[in-house]
Amino acid sequence: MRLLRILSSLTVAAVLLTGYGVAGTAEPANAATKTYVFPVAAKNVSWHKTHAGYKATDIFAACGSKFVATTSGVVLEISLKDKFKKGMKDGPYNGGLFVSILGDDGVRYYGSHLQSVTTGIKKGVRVKAGQLLGKVGHTGNASGVCHLHYGISAPCAKVGDWKVRRGVIWPYTYLASWRKGGQLSPGKAMRGWRNTTHCKA
Repeated sequence: MRLLRILSSLTVAAVLLTGYGVAGTAEPANAATKTYVFPVAAKNVSWHKTHAGYKATDIFAACGSKFVATTSGVVLEISLKDKFKKGMKDGPYNGGLFVSILGDDGVRYYGSHLQSVTTGIKKGVRVKAGQLLGKVGHTGNASGVCHLHYGISAPCAKVGDWKVRRGVIWPYTYLASWRKGGQLSPGKAMRGWRNTTHCKA
């Protein structure tokens, strides 16, 4: 009888573990199979609908918050050194430490002003949606405020095309979807931009 009770308990535990990503949490195991996830894995975040100068979004979160891959893809470009100096003109060093990835959906996703880039994240490495890419910080031209500059763009030159990389379509609608667990794709909007501009910003 005691053996039956033990076996029964083990069966219940197995059901709980297979039904949830981590036992005791309310996150289903199939959450890991989502195509899109919100790029900052933190409880308290805020972001604006618009951005000064061009189409991007600043996501405000505590320093050290996790910056994760929006979707599965390949790392295109990283910056491991903050080359920005106060007073510099708008240019390629504004982002400080950053990571950009080319998603399997053909869209480029860019996060900058990082405190650090995760060890092992380098050009050509394949990443999965939700994988840790770095930590939120205030490197580059971040005005000393911890946040993630987040841009969605077409992978025109793939690397070095900083004006395009920093963002060309408004991310807000997609971020709002992903924050709620939705799966809205920016693919159509990105392709429309690319067809209209031929990858010129």
